[in-house]
Amino acid sequence: MSFNMWVRQTHRWVSIAFVAVVIAIFATLGLGKQPAQWVYFLPLAPLAFLALTGLYMFALPYLTKARSVPARGDA
Repeated sequence: MSFNMWVRQTHRWVSIAFVAVVIAIFATLGLGKQPAQWVYFLPLAPLAFLALTGLYMFALPYLTKARSVPARGDA
């Protein structure tokens, strides 16, 4: 599996984990229970990873296009 496919697959699975954690926090709040303060920081690590991999995947088409286009002076 290439690096790009690995980044995409990891991004997908981490996003599922992120959504599950956020839903669990909201469900706990909906039940009227007050979780510990550190629980609110749990989604931040996956969110940082999702931001980095998302920015990488966003920039990837522009980076590959810049590599494939030859310079104007080249023949």
